Amino acid sequence: MFHRSKPTTPRTAALILRLVCVTCTSIFAILPPSMAAPAKPNIVFILADDLGWSDTTLFGTTKFYKTPNIERLAKRGMTFTRAYSSSPLCSPTRASILTGLSPARTGITTPNCHLPQVILKAATTPSGPANHKATFAASVSRLDTKYYTLAEMLKDNGYATGHFGKWHLGPAPYSPLEHGFNVDVPHWPGPGPAGSYVAPWKYPDFDANTPDEHIEDRMAEEAVAFMEQHTAKPFFLNYWMFSVHAPFDAKKDLIAQYRKKVDPNDPQRSPTYAAMIESMDDAVGTLLDTLDRLNIADNTIIVFASDNGGNMYNEVDGTTATSNHPLRGGKANMYEGGIRGPAIVAYPGMVEAGSRSDEVIQSSDFYPTLLEMLSIQPQPNQSFDGISIMPALEGKSLDRDAIFTYFPHSPPIPEWLPPSVSVHRGTWKLIRIFYGGDDGQHRYKLFDLQNDIGEQHNLASKRPDLVMELDALIDGFLSDTNAVLPLPNPKFNAATYQPELEGKAQLKGESSSPKKQRRAKPVAGWRPKGTTKLWTNNGLLVVTSTGGDPHITARLPKATAAKRLVLHFTMSSDSSGPGQIFWQEQGVNPPFTAARSKRFDVQHDRKMHTYSVPLPAQQPVLAVRIDPSSAVGTIKISTVTLKTAGGKIIRKWNF
Repeated sequence: MFHRSKPTTPRTAALILRLVCVTCTSIFAILPPSMAAPAKPNIVFILADDLGWSDTTLFGTTKFYKTPNIERLAKRGMTFTRAYSSSPLCSPTRASILTGLSPARTGITTPNCHLPQVILKAATTPSGPANHKATFAASVSRLDTKYYTLAEMLKDNGYATGHFGKWHLGPAPYSPLEHGFNVDVPHWPGPGPAGSYVAPWKYPDFDANTPDEHIEDRMAEEAVAFMEQHTAKPFFLNYWMFSVHAPFDAKKDLIAQYRKKVDPNDPQRSPTYAAMIESMDDAVGTLLDTLDRLNIADNTIIVFASDNGGNMYNEVDGTTATSNHPLRGGKANMYEGGIRGPAIVAYPGMVEAGSRSDEVIQSSDFYPTLLEMLSIQPQPNQSFDGISIMPALEGKSLDRDAIFTYFPHSPPIPEWLPPSVSVHRGTWKLIRIFYGGDDGQHRYKLFDLQNDIGEQHNLASKRPDLVMELDALIDGFLSDTNAVLPLPNPKFNAATYQPELEGKAQLKGESSSPKKQRRAKPVAGWRPKGTTKLWTNNGLLVVTSTGGDPHITARLPKATAAKRLVLHFTMSSDSSGPGQIFWQEQGVNPPFTAARSKRFDVQHDRKMHTYSVPLPAQQPVLAVRIDPSSAVGTIKISTVTLKTAGGKIIRKWNF
């Protein structure tokens, strides 16, 4: 006889579900590891700071630097020969990694995220220096918490998240702790290590464990502790190294060792920088050793990359910090040396060990790539400017048309360019220089990287059809990202424009030199520089120069909160050339640059003339510098007064 069963009540269903769950749990508990559900892979993301394409031994471009642990990592995965940072400077690239978005879209286009002013929306600037044809865009200064970062995504998918090392995307409430990380060590918002790589350093509430402790050794130690604490669940270790950013110092014994190996004919010849490279590589080795010791290397995805190209504008040990040869340029410019760097992705069982790829990848690709590797879907309506590079990791070609680099700025460094944007498609690269041509038109540089990796031959005039084709891609990119663009500069003065000086600049003085020049003593609050001599005579400040470009500086007793300032002074001159006033702003380095200066015409007739020069500062002013001429001569200055635009006296110097 067939009997119909009674309907299952909600209470009965719940009991059945509990029995099923208990049974399944018991079954998985007795299954051998090979049959149990695979654990989610761990992720270790190592980002070097300012590490150039030729700063490792991966590509056969250096004989001086030693990176055996980076080579060891390369043997575990795939090395990319054409890996590009999203920007030639650090903060924009860092934001790109965490969001998968271009700096053109986030608005973070300069590394200003340590400065006090909070800017969450990029803006155009109405004018620029008179010797520039285009204005500079005003950058965002914090990574807005509105973005759903890679760390937040992984945290919401069961990962323990830890950030170690450099951040430079804003202090609290924009620190790693507000962007998805459970741990942030040493919780430092600055642009580089605090004071020194070797203790004593200046991190608040983060003291050295031993005298002369190296910060990278300590960061690796902290990262090891994090991994050891999270072996029972998947972790995301975000190790963003301080190395090899300025300040330039290292372990003394290592510097001494490399000093013995210097080849004066090798463009890489700074023993300090070589020692910094070695400490960076040691930290990579510490992480690899730990993954092996914990038996989790086979279930860990490792990404290694750099945030921009190698630094070739700081002077260290009497030479450039490094050389990116055969690439042109370096950090902070748009040539290959500024945006091309080493990159490795390792994941046993998925990525072939010891493999290489010539596919073009960019920083914004890592977020979508990791999601695909982990089978995690993006949030609804979440999109990326990058793409998943999984096909490349599988040895295939990528289906992408082009990558873009947006840098609407012009720092005065070797190989500098005016505000620019570039596109890479295949082996071709086009740089658009905003309004850099004649009659307000853009100017272009076109390079065939396959045959001209050093970007020495501009083919724009020979291939106008290709320029037009690639420039249309740039237009589409700028429109899609809603990029805030440079504008034609209404204050452009052709008389001050010197196109022959494009790309030419002196090296910045090294931050730690074995031979330090004695600083000249101040006179009446003003300090002479270089070949300038200074004294007072009958109520006048007398400035003489035997080597050209005389200039004097004065610090204010305290930073002034006023931004719109005017410097008033009276002077006579028998020198020649225009005058220029510089001002130093709080939290901005280097202290004096052309971007924060104003030129003025000088009457060199030995008669006294009064001058009033506006100082449109963006941050509180710390110091002012007067360049009264650009040649040999004698200048006599009477009272100097710094006032607000409203007439309030900030500082007055009497002689």
